[in-house]
Amino acid sequence: QMELEALRSIYEGDLCFRELSPVSFQYRIGESGDPKAFLIEVSWPETYPQTAPVISMDAFFNNTISSAIKQSILDKLMVEVEANLGTAMTYTLFEYAKDNKEVFMENQPVNTVTSISNSISIGTPDVPPSKKKEKKEQLSKTQKRKLADKTDNKGELPRGWNWVDVIK
Repeated sequence: QMELEALRSIYEGDLCFRELSPVSFQYRIGESGDPKAFLIEVSWPETYPQTAPVISMDAFFNNTISSAIKQSILDKLMVEVEANLGTAMTYTLFEYAKDNKEVFMENQPVNTVTSISNSISIGTPDVPPSKKKEKKEQLSKTQKRKLADKTDNKGELPRGWNWVDVIK
């Protein structure tokens, strides 16, 4: 358990590091307000470090990151794991993730930007009123009155207002 002691002393006071158990650790890559921050969890099986640690990105913290990006991060970390098998590598993995954060997250869209720009470019939903008015001016007063009764307060005609009423 020398690695555990080492991790505790290296990351002492580091708010990004969390020891979930003596064999399970989380590290947040990036500041908490950073839209490209992510969280890696590393767990040691009994045979670690001869066998690979279990690396997970299932933390709720990562729920805005696309699964494709999570998978590519895990793939890159596993390459690093392969290179370090047999040695204590948790620190190495966390540092590797820190050093490569920008590369890992380069394809992650930042949600805050898109939602703002979408609402602007809709254009004007209002149909120019001129066309409707022209028609109404050709109506007699009684026709106008009937029309006004039938329209709802938005000036929209109810469905079927111009159908021929057969019953009468």
